[in-house]
Amino acid sequence: MSFLRNPITLFGTLNLSAIAGSTYYLRSHHVYNLEEFEARLDEIEGTLRGHIGLIEESLDRLEGKATEADRGKKMAEYYGKRGRDEKKNA
Repeated sequence: MSFLRNPITLFGTLNLSAIAGSTYYLRSHHVYNLEEFEARLDEIEGTLRGHIGLIEESLDRLEGKATEADRGKKMAEYYGKRGRDEKKNA
């Protein structure tokens, strides 16, 4: 264990281990943030799809094409869809 007595080797080993540890920590933190961001985008996508369904239903009512039985159907249909789910099926 004579290499541990050399201060340059000791500091070099400590430096490399500190770099490796901080890299691992930053990578795991980055992956966590990406997952959180994707979850927020999925939530926003669902909300936007629901709003699009409401707008289309309102347009159908204004044009006189919709019935009472159709109310809420498009909103539920669009809100239930997700872009990622459509890509997996294709």
